[in-house]
Amino acid sequence: MKFSTSVPLSQLAQLTASRVMGDGSLLVTGINEIHKVESGDLTFVDHPKYYDKALQSAATFIIINKEVDVPPGKALLYSNDPFTAYNTIVRKYRTFEPSKSALSETAKIGEGTIIQPGAFVGQHVVIGKNCLIHSNVSIYDHTIIGDDVIIHANTVIGADAFYFKRRPEGYDKMISCGRVIIHNKVEIGACCTIDKGVSGDTIIGEGSKMDNMVHIGHDTVVGKNCLFAGQVGIAGVVTIEDDVILWGQVGVQKDLTIGKGAVVLGKSGVPKSLEGGKTYFGSPTQEAREKMKELAFIKQLPSIIEKLKS
Repeated sequence: MKFSTSVPLSQLAQLTASRVMGDGSLLVTGINEIHKVESGDLTFVDHPKYYDKALQSAATFIIINKEVDVPPGKALLYSNDPFTAYNTIVRKYRTFEPSKSALSETAKIGEGTIIQPGAFVGQHVVIGKNCLIHSNVSIYDHTIIGDDVIIHANTVIGADAFYFKRRPEGYDKMISCGRVIIHNKVEIGACCTIDKGVSGDTIIGEGSKMDNMVHIGHDTVVGKNCLFAGQVGIAGVVTIEDDVILWGQVGVQKDLTIGKGAVVLGKSGVPKSLEGGKTYFGSPTQEAREKMKELAFIKQLPSIIEKLKS
């Protein structure tokens, strides 16, 4: 999320009861999680496993719960609870705005776009030209949709990221302030869910198509002309390059990349990144031809065992 105007780090320190380490007059341009940070962004880290990753990231500002040397070109906020400090900033700069009607007054709808009865369009949504939004679709605040997009009934665009911190008393929710961006000529089936980014963007590339009951997790980026069949589930922070096909009930683990032109056959589970231009099958996935050979061999095992016994 980018701030509407840059904010001095000292101001955020005061808001979060944090202590500045470095130059508090430096201007923060946005807030982002570690996977998506850019220069000028502020992020947070609260686990020793990720200290180095955060300090060496592109983020200019970091909320941290450890006394460390300030890296060149950066400034830090020391906080006993960086997670809560981060949420405090999000609450301040991305205030929830209740809507008073099914089509929010701040939404912008392009020429020729049809919105069927029962659909909801939230605050600051932008929808391009010649789109068709079917009944009972919910489009959450700050979503951006291009031209010639079709969204079928009961789909939800922009629900919160599934992101929680486990504490002794239960789960603490990380407040989502990102967006969903859907490019031109995308078609999304019925009963799909596309979650907004935690603080960045979930993106669906031009010309991509989704069947019914597809789920796209937070901060996932889908390339151009991808095809996802029914009940595909994709976790957060996944990069899917152009021309990828995922057949029915494929499950994709978080924080990985599926290369351009890859095809994953139905009911497969993807636990790690896949090279492009190949066909995969199984759980965990492997190249389909090798997996089929393996399955054929397994079928022969009973007869092989009987021969060994004799």
